[in-house]
Amino acid sequence: MSADLVRVRSGVYHDSVSLMGVSRALAALPGVEAAVVAMATELNLGLARDLGFDLPPADPSGLLIAVRAGDAGTLDAAEAELERQFAALANRRTGGEAAVSPPRTTRAALAGVEGAAVALVSVPGEHAFAEALDAVEAGVSVMVFSDNVSIEQEIRLKDRAAAVGALVMGPDCGTAAVGGVGLGFANVLRPGEVGLVAASGTGAQQVATLLDHAGAGVSHILGVGGRDLSAEVRGRSTVRALRALDADPATSLIVLISKPPAPEAADLVLDTVRGLATPVVPALLGPDGHDLTSAAEAVLNALEMPIPDWPSWIARESGEMTAHGPGWAGGALHGLYAGGTLCAEAEALAGEGTFTDFGADAYTRGRPHPMIDGTLRLDALAAVPAGDVVLLDVVLGHGADPDPSASLAPAVAQAVRRGIAVVAVVVGTEGDPQGLTRQIHALAGAGASVFISNAHAVRHAVSLTGSAK
Repeated sequence: MSADLVRVRSGVYHDSVSLMGVSRALAALPGVEAAVVAMATELNLGLARDLGFDLPPADPSGLLIAVRAGDAGTLDAAEAELERQFAALANRRTGGEAAVSPPRTTRAALAGVEGAAVALVSVPGEHAFAEALDAVEAGVSVMVFSDNVSIEQEIRLKDRAAAVGALVMGPDCGTAAVGGVGLGFANVLRPGEVGLVAASGTGAQQVATLLDHAGAGVSHILGVGGRDLSAEVRGRSTVRALRALDADPATSLIVLISKPPAPEAADLVLDTVRGLATPVVPALLGPDGHDLTSAAEAVLNALEMPIPDWPSWIARESGEMTAHGPGWAGGALHGLYAGGTLCAEAEALAGEGTFTDFGADAYTRGRPHPMIDGTLRLDALAAVPAGDVVLLDVVLGHGADPDPSASLAPAVAQAVRRGIAVVAVVVGTEGDPQGLTRQIHALAGAGASVFISNAHAVRHAVSLTGSAK
């Protein structure tokens, strides 16, 4: 008979990624049927209730522990593993030394770091504004990794930063690199002379990794948040970032990357571009704009570097199916993306199909980004009807899932066995900790067609539906 362990611990906090690792470790134990170790937010409490756990009263500051095992002995073993995991987290926090009282505010923490220039804020969205404003008031630029920040708070934060001479990267800024130091989701890139300003994390990663593949390097990546070129925000951080790179002696060429911008924001930013001394390659996605691969190629042309043949690994099954007819004879296209800009690019290029950005706020409230935890996307892949075509991205780098193909490749193989064509783009470099070649070979071995260019992956997927023009 199953046995449950349910507790709420007060005064204990761990970040969602660490707790996800604890949950996975418990769930992997033989005989453990379910495990939820998470902060006691309404979403996480709901997940535990859906699994049938009877929960005590809890508030979001508490730590929820809910474990179900096949018998009492297995539950005891799971509890012992739980304490071992928590001890490891505590040791990691203190470096094995006695704990000292940490600073209680962002500004206090900055005061203890001589020469601090950038603060990284990654807390639940409802708390991010206060922490970011604290950093800005200290005169420090800030990268706001957090999403679910209101647009009114974003505007107020960016206006205050402009007044004190700081730059706000974000909110919802997933990627940045300052002087070769990666922040958030960051690929391992060769140093060079190209600076990127991006209202897009995965858009910046796609362009930067293609440049790396071609032998070109990057000076800085300044993310500005996905809404910076909206009609409301009007490029507040984009303009400051462009001017910062224009003044940087290590940057000889700038790339400006964005999802489809609001026309008034695009006009304002392009007016700024015309006043810069440093040449700028625009990659503003939209019906009349570049795709990300052609933007990378335009950069290589400007640098007078050859454009390589972007490699691909085409699944033998899809090649056979398209050799004698129009692909999959009308199978629908499903874009299942972790990267918002990659998803927007795919939707624009494909012109039809169903596209889901699992990194959007609606999917990340109370849970890790899909580049860390792909559970929702795996569920969506399992629900795709036989005969259809799936297009998905795998984004590598520091901060992302340390081995995405470990869970994705078996799901791809199962989908292929059900008669689904799977096309994947892998965004990364050979220096990334996951291993670009290893991830590509795992997905190709599972039956997917694999590309390093999202645009090329999209066009191949469309050809398999039989609707290519």
